[in-house]
Amino acid sequence: MKILIVEDDFTSATILQKILGTYGDCDLVTNGKKAITAFLSALNDGRPYDLICLDIMMPEMDGQETLKEIRIIEKDRNILGLSGVKVIMTTALNDRQNVMEAFRSQCDGFIAKPIKRETLLKELKSMGLLLT
Repeated sequence: MKILIVEDDFTSATILQKILGTYGDCDLVTNGKKAITAFLSALNDGRPYDLICLDIMMPEMDGQETLKEIRIIEKDRNILGLSGVKVIMTTALNDRQNVMEAFRSQCDGFIAKPIKRETLLKELKSMGLLLT
């Protein structure tokens, strides 16, 4: 599995890399602009990401904006529905407004911080990214 972790907090990024590194190759970027660059590069190389873990609160471009841009890029390239990258929002912002906005922008999952291994793995299994 090819994974992009988009996280500006060192501790959260380390936790995600430690958990997900067992299941695939992880790339790490610290903001949404860098995420878009990495996402496009992977698409152009013919090796798209299977999973993006995307923080909401980040400098330069937040996770909500980043997710919208990713889905626009996919639509422009005719990558539709289940063919798109799976996106899990990982955030301390667990309020109704942020959760609803993330799902309206077509995230596939939402995990509140602090991230727990069991919760993340359950989410990956529900998306079909991990076998039982």
